[in-house]
Amino acid sequence: MISRNIFCFKAICLILLFPIGSLANGETDLELIRELVIADLGEGGIDEEEVTGLMQSLQEDGTWPDIDYIDVSRNAFEHSRHLNNMLVLSRAYRKPDSRHYEDPELKRKMASALDYWLEHDFICENWWWNQMGTPGRMVDVLLMMDDALTETQKELAGPIVGRANFEASGARPGGDLIQIAGIYGKYGLFARDEEKVEEAIQAMAGEVGFAVDRGDPSDVRGLQKDFSFHHRHHRVPFNLTYGMGYARSFTEWASKVSGTRFSFPDEAVTLLVDFFLDGIVKSAAWGKYPDPGALSREVGRRTILNPYSPDMPEQLLEVTSHRKEELENIAGIRRGDRQPDLTGNMFFWHSEYFSHQRPGYFTSVRMYSTRNNNLDGPHNSEGLLNHHLADGSNFLIRTGDEYTQIFPVWDWQKIPGTTVIQKPSLPGRDQISVRGITGFVGGVTNGLHGAAVFDFESPIDPLRARKSWFFFDEEFVALGAGIRSGSVFPVATTLNQSLLNGEVRVGRRDGSHIAGNGEHSLTGISWVHHDRTAYLFPDPAAVQLENRQRSGSWERINDSVWAWDLDEEFKDVFTLWLDHGRRPLQAGYAYIVVPGIEAPGVEAYRASSAVEILSNTPKIQAVGHRGLELTQIAFYEPGELDLSPGLSVSAGSPGLVMIKTSGQDIEEITVSDPSRELDTFRVKVTTGGHAEDIEFELPSGDYAGQSVTEKVTVN
Repeated sequence: MISRNIFCFKAICLILLFPIGSLANGETDLELIRELVIADLGEGGIDEEEVTGLMQSLQEDGTWPDIDYIDVSRNAFEHSRHLNNMLVLSRAYRKPDSRHYEDPELKRKMASALDYWLEHDFICENWWWNQMGTPGRMVDVLLMMDDALTETQKELAGPIVGRANFEASGARPGGDLIQIAGIYGKYGLFARDEEKVEEAIQAMAGEVGFAVDRGDPSDVRGLQKDFSFHHRHHRVPFNLTYGMGYARSFTEWASKVSGTRFSFPDEAVTLLVDFFLDGIVKSAAWGKYPDPGALSREVGRRTILNPYSPDMPEQLLEVTSHRKEELENIAGIRRGDRQPDLTGNMFFWHSEYFSHQRPGYFTSVRMYSTRNNNLDGPHNSEGLLNHHLADGSNFLIRTGDEYTQIFPVWDWQKIPGTTVIQKPSLPGRDQISVRGITGFVGGVTNGLHGAAVFDFESPIDPLRARKSWFFFDEEFVALGAGIRSGSVFPVATTLNQSLLNGEVRVGRRDGSHIAGNGEHSLTGISWVHHDRTAYLFPDPAAVQLENRQRSGSWERINDSVWAWDLDEEFKDVFTLWLDHGRRPLQAGYAYIVVPGIEAPGVEAYRASSAVEILSNTPKIQAVGHRGLELTQIAFYEPGELDLSPGLSVSAGSPGLVMIKTSGQDIEEITVSDPSRELDTFRVKVTTGGHAEDIEFELPSGDYAGQSVTEKVTVN
């Protein structure tokens, strides 16, 4: 717990500066928090060469020659580099172990750079910079420089930082308000204004709660009852972006105000911990590696898939014992001193996002329905090729490196898990964020195993498909049925498109061979193995395989200034897909994914596999697992399915059903209503000639779409 020890050391040192008897005094609390915030800003080393370079290159008028100070457009705004440079200089000035600590020349240079900004007060076309980005960096500079500032500088900087206020247009629920409150609170600390700090704390605490309907049911932003996070009205999941910013802002403040009169209410801290563990952690592999399937336009950022630091769980441990063991586990995994050991299965019914976690792998499914849009729009010209990212994407993570910085070279019509018409080009950016057409989209889960269903109709292509995924322990199964298209272009279902890691081996009934780098059209394939993962086909299949170098650029997916001058990227990529041909009418597919298996073990797995595909039609898709004695069924319409001789299950309505058996006895049934239209769900179980009806009361309102599990005795 290195960072926790650092925090404790800071706190002890700071307390020694103040009389113990005055700890109840608001002013003393404010000073303690202020110094903790400043200490945080000074964390990390100083790059002395960078500092020297910035000082030498700064011109007499306070500008840096490599920054465009004219272009204030939302895609450019190189002025942010000026702000960042000032923060680098201010840290070097304030840190005692810096070579430039309280250096008069650095102070003069810093004043010149700050005066230039204060004189011009640059306004960006993107509101975020004006109300959050610029005020946030400016207040950090003020806190670091503090008594080195002139009264004029403090006076001129105030209105700039003051654009982060509760009346600003960006101060809205959904992730921004809590961050604006943090900036506002920092300015209160700088100004030693206890009232401002109190106002900021109250605003942040008030934001930590489940989102409420403020008069428009289609625009309920913030934390949802399933622990997904919505930033805009289109109900797209933002757990790892806006939700992460929301949680980080609160957590950073909570760790600093704990034990003072500004401390957050226990209920706010408790709910934030729940969101971190049940929302953020379950949208990332072992809570450490971001899932690309949980992202939208952010996939166009170079560092978006970097592993998470242990800071957040460690800070939460400083202020609460709620779910302490789980927080310690995640902190240890993120530090790298604990092996990932998470097991779980989660469906976020407000966001149509499904995740499945095992100690050896993480996988997910991203969908959308009539209740939500598929993705966030291409704001700030990010995510320009994202059109199909939510069309049933099914990413697989074993190490966390599978998709790192692959997106510039990606084929964006072959996203893992999706069924897509292979068009000559993608539509315009105005068709990236679209509403779903079908309502039968959802998941069923008991917290350990589960299944997802996607009655898919593309909003941008003449394409329909019924797609489902079934998740167990050592493997998961993907089924597709009723695939039909009105396009002259071929339709493809992609199993995976990841960085190439080692050889690719292809298996047939008569043996296996290594596929050399290149493009391959293969027939009679029983399995394909790559990167300790096997893709198995119940019946010999015709597959398409590419394992070769590809090229591309960041600019093609992110039209931001930082991407314009980057060199072309070259990466070796593994792509495996099924070609359904042109204008399919009733095409389908079935494959099993087994992560963490070596190539020599694939045939043995096939011979002893406990997985059985019971049905794959446009009416019923179902998979049984003999070892787990578990059957998962997607009923697209009322119907009946034989689980084994003498044992059958029927559903009186479309829905998802998961049945746990013990021999011929049924022990547990879990159901859900993907359509969110039913009050009750009726299941009939027939065994040994005896039929029994079981009726489930389904959740409603904010909980419609959630699974219901009942222990039953049917024998």
